[in-house]
Amino acid sequence: MRNKLLTPVHALTQDVSEPESGLVLDVEAGAMVSRIACVGGGPGGLFFAALIKQADPSVEVTLFERNRPEDTFGFGVVFSDATLAAIHAADPVLRTALAEHGRHWDDIEVRLKGQRIRCGGNGMAAITRKTLLELLHRRAEEVGVELRFSHEVPADPAQLADYDLIVAADGANSRLRDRLADVLVPEVEVATAKFIWFGTNYLFDGLTFVHEHGPHGTFAVHGYPISDSVSTFIVETDEESWRRAGLDEFDTAQPPGPSDEKTRHYLEKLFAEQIDGHELLVNNSRWGNFRTLRTRRWHSGNVVLLGDAAHTAHFSVGSGTKMAMEDAVALADSLLAHRDDLASALDAYEAARQPSVAKIQGAARPSLSWWEHFGRYHDAFEPTRFAFHFISRSIGKERIARRDPEFVEQVVQDWRAAHEGRDPLDTPFREFGGRRLTAAELAALRSEGCLWLTAPESEAQLPEIFGELADALGDETPPDLVAVHGGTPLTRSLLAEQARLEHGVPVLIVEDAMDDDRAETLLLSGRADLVAGERA
Repeated sequence: MRNKLLTPVHALTQDVSEPESGLVLDVEAGAMVSRIACVGGGPGGLFFAALIKQADPSVEVTLFERNRPEDTFGFGVVFSDATLAAIHAADPVLRTALAEHGRHWDDIEVRLKGQRIRCGGNGMAAITRKTLLELLHRRAEEVGVELRFSHEVPADPAQLADYDLIVAADGANSRLRDRLADVLVPEVEVATAKFIWFGTNYLFDGLTFVHEHGPHGTFAVHGYPISDSVSTFIVETDEESWRRAGLDEFDTAQPPGPSDEKTRHYLEKLFAEQIDGHELLVNNSRWGNFRTLRTRRWHSGNVVLLGDAAHTAHFSVGSGTKMAMEDAVALADSLLAHRDDLASALDAYEAARQPSVAKIQGAARPSLSWWEHFGRYHDAFEPTRFAFHFISRSIGKERIARRDPEFVEQVVQDWRAAHEGRDPLDTPFREFGGRRLTAAELAALRSEGCLWLTAPESEAQLPEIFGELADALGDETPPDLVAVHGGTPLTRSLLAEQARLEHGVPVLIVEDAMDDDRAETLLLSGRADLVAGERA
């Protein structure tokens, strides 16, 4: 006799939509779950296994992990204070881990050209990945999950036919997902920037971004403490700088394990002053390009995706482990709320999680894009504006000011010092009395020598528009102002920056609506010289 699951971890708060028409699930209506296979022993898989087993001890839960318990790739994981409520409500294991073993900070620090700029109000905490996994292992064992380490699970779900539910928590390279690609429809975007993950025994005070222009190009670090003795040290650069430095020689196709020692020595020397001569620590440290993964469907038959197997978001927004653990909460909730019907449970899980994951991935895209272009910003901006440009890549001036009013006031004071004491919107520019154009001024520009460019909806279309811009500016009588409209906030900004920073031509950004916050953010960050709204 199959066992019924008990009370949900917490009530679902989002409406559950019907599955797309035409999709047929090969799970019988009313199917129940008594045996669960969880493939992958990362934080998401372990957390889910413990949650569901704790909720109903009669359910048999087996977790398969290909590595040994002590094998851990990577150094630390970071969480924002504002995003952990659902995880803490489900089980305090992470809260306890962060309180007892983690490091907490409030400030973001940006180091550039010998200066250190701080912006507060960004509460975050981090912990070593190994410690977190050890605590999750212990929690899963306490509630009765069977943990099978050093166990290679076949990619074919048929090999797990004895289980009612197969949870694919096997990471971004999930073989179970790829086996079901025709139904799940995974899509991958590969970033142009190169990155590599190290640790260091230099202790940063908190989340710190370090930028160094070396003999071969500009390299940047995401650094943050993860224990009393170790910090995470992630380095990014553009491909041209990477190749000029001769860092493209390591064979990344070899199996996990060996680290890129040439790169380690190069970066230790480049960042020696920034980390007081401390060494870099390796753990499968090798260059890669970040891959943003999306899947159209998160389940097929009795196989369901969780965490990086379903989605990824750039590490600069610090959400990968958080999203996986939130997936675990939502999947456990859905199974418990639909305890008699597996098909409905998986539909509910997908409907509950996809919108919030899409929102995080949407916010991560401008952040990832910033890291693809940071060398340009390093050369163009002085430190305070550079820091504001970085922090405002996904949020506006008013929200930043709520976190740290003194930082924003310094940004505004720097503007005033450079513009005879005037505020951004009241600063004259050429024949205009202020930086936000009136409807009449905007109409006049449409009939004058201003170059109007329509930003595309997709970044993939930008090179073509960049070509049009270069051609127009290469004419015998090039325009002395470029107006950018249409597209998305990100493509408008990237097109505007191409004109301002690559060609030295002033830019007007025109949006459907332009409130004070948006207008001042664009001006103070150096993304535009003028702004306008199509409608009041």
